[in-house]
Amino acid sequence: MTMDSGATVDHGFTERLAQLRASIEKRLDELLPESGNERDLVAVAMRESTLAPGKRMRPILLLLAADGLGHQGDPGLELGCAVELIHAASLVLDDMPCMDNASLRRGRPTVHLKFGEDVAILTAVALLSRAFGVIASINDLSPVIRTQLVEVAANAVGMQGLVRGQFQDLRDGQQARRAEEIAMTNNLKTGALFGAIMDMAWLISSSDVLVRPILQNFAVELGQAFQMYDDLRDKCSDGDKDQGKDTGKSTFVSLYGEDKVREQLQVHLSNAERNLHKVYGESHMIAGYMRMVFDKASVIA
Repeated sequence: MTMDSGATVDHGFTERLAQLRASIEKRLDELLPESGNERDLVAVAMRESTLAPGKRMRPILLLLAADGLGHQGDPGLELGCAVELIHAASLVLDDMPCMDNASLRRGRPTVHLKFGEDVAILTAVALLSRAFGVIASINDLSPVIRTQLVEVAANAVGMQGLVRGQFQDLRDGQQARRAEEIAMTNNLKTGALFGAIMDMAWLISSSDVLVRPILQNFAVELGQAFQMYDDLRDKCSDGDKDQGKDTGKSTFVSLYGEDKVREQLQVHLSNAERNLHKVYGESHMIAGYMRMVFDKASVIA
């Protein structure tokens, strides 16, 4: 990885990340309580799909971004967990037979295989509902800010974000596409939620209005890099999820080949870091965290 950052990955850094992860895991567990009824399959599936071992990249990013903008308190954690619930719902739907038809997610059988397609659909809806409920009930924020946060989340999920991106990927991804079209789908599928994360961090921190577009530029670059990273992993057998799902799809890997995509991924990461520096300076933890997340990108075969 070639991100040149002043952020130092030391004991304090890893300890801080561990603390963030622990707080996220604890709060997610509280937000998805056990029903006490093993036949309540939707409740069980909600917990299993969300609490399965994952990177928790999105909530950690939100907490780091908000902290760097001067926000401290419960709203950041609540929003981070809401974003993770949205992400979990999107994975349940992505794995469905009518979409990616996946059998493995986070090292476990996908929800529709374990519980049935009916339960999977209901689980995704319930997770989305829970996420919006969490955002709307954050008491430490003004009603105006809460309304704006709900709108940000809704735009990220709907036809301006994940839904449109998934539709384009399913329908247009099976035919040849120009680079601009692939980039647009990637931005909707992946970048939109990163954009929502940075917007949420900005809204709860009351930062300067000039900071907002810079954070959005960072989110766009990060989204493109992350999707390229995910595409490169499609043939990497790590036992975490199904491989070869991109076969026959028009991605940057199929268009340019793996070597060029690795190079372009680094360009997006460098662009992302430049935007970070404009807001946070040279030593903020986000840069170090991004280095950790993308560390495998340079060694994927």
